[in-house]
Amino acid sequence: MTEPTSSQSNNQPPQVVVNVPDQNKGGWKWRLLMFVLFISILFNLEMLAVNTTLNTETASVQETHHSGDKNAESKIVRIVVSGTIMAPFTEQVIDSIEEAARKKDVKGVLLVVDSPGGLVTDSHQIYHQLKKLSEKKPVYVSMKDMAASGGYYVSMGAGPKGKIYAEPTTWTGSIGVILPRYNAQEMAQKLGVEPEPIRTGPLKGSLSPFRDMTEEERLVWNEIIDDSFQRFLSVIADNRENLDKAKVEELATGQVYTASQALANGLVDEIGFEEEALAALQKELGLQKVNVVTYSGPPTLLDVLMGSAQANSAEDQWRSLMELTVPKAMYYCSWMPLAPMTR
Repeated sequence: MTEPTSSQSNNQPPQVVVNVPDQNKGGWKWRLLMFVLFISILFNLEMLAVNTTLNTETASVQETHHSGDKNAESKIVRIVVSGTIMAPFTEQVIDSIEEAARKKDVKGVLLVVDSPGGLVTDSHQIYHQLKKLSEKKPVYVSMKDMAASGGYYVSMGAGPKGKIYAEPTTWTGSIGVILPRYNAQEMAQKLGVEPEPIRTGPLKGSLSPFRDMTEEERLVWNEIIDDSFQRFLSVIADNRENLDKAKVEELATGQVYTASQALANGLVDEIGFEEEALAALQKELGLQKVNVVTYSGPPTLLDVLMGSAQANSAEDQWRSLMELTVPKAMYYCSWMPLAPMTR
């Protein structure tokens, strides 16, 4: 910093000169340090990704003790199907089923279902793997709050010999298929929106919400829905020894059944809680001691870096949005007003 000179006018402020250090002399050291730090972070992330991938390949399913004798040689595995049945949840359940089929110390499986259903394909994929498992090892089902539609569909994976337990307050049934569609034609007209799709055939864009469906389109989609519906009926008739397809068709109105109604109609075998289903399965297996464990999927790289809650937030938000449309009965005491619910 320099002192003001005598030539400066008294009316002018003194000029100040700041001596800026030469960045070329020491700045390169900081740039080099930051570069090395950046490379180190990338390397560690890469190693973490590799380790996560290796752990996933060698142990695709995690096992946690649930109940029983932790030191017992024989195991019963709990596989939980909860919430909306859709990817990537489907792959996690299938991995658990396949692991239970491979392990020699696993003697039986309890499928715990608390789901309003989900996608047709995902429900059938889980059912298909459970059917293969039930041919090797007994599978029992414990229904929780709701095991409806796709939730009931996957329960059929226990096979004709499997036992289905529903809690006293379980809702089940809802046998059928639905393809959501909205008609927003009037709203689009009010907003001045006129759709002009470019399509290759008359049935492309047939589910557009901005116009009425044609009779041809409705016929095509009804046939598609009926194909899935008939498969649902056959899956139930094939796995419930006391029900034939004609009886299943009578029950397949889309109605939700209470546990007592489901028992009376042959949709479930017993009304009881999970511990009763476990005890019955253990008795069938003839095991004095058993280690009951729960299978779940391994953490992904995003789980490790961000935490499970953040890593799964997008899919959880979508599942939560889907589940907002599910009717729920409540024993409820609160000042908060609730919208009326229909059943």
